[in-house]
Amino acid sequence: MEVFPGISIDPGVRSGTACISGTRVDVATILGALSAGDSVDTVDAEFALSRDQIRAALAYASHVVGQPQRSVTVD
Repeated sequence: MEVFPGISIDPGVRSGTACISGTRVDVATILGALSAGDSVDTVDAEFALSRDQIRAALAYASHVVGQPQRSVTVD
């Protein structure tokens, strides 16, 4: 199911982790590679993604981080 433009969550793919639609590449992997210093060109080549797909991962992460957090009560 597409949860954000270009980003899907499917319980049968990577245990329901947010992934680039149509791939098994999860958003966290892309963010991790970029934060480790890999260039967009390296991520593009290593994971066979387009720049638009990489931008979708960044946009999704920005969206998620910008959402208010819900508190969870554990009894």
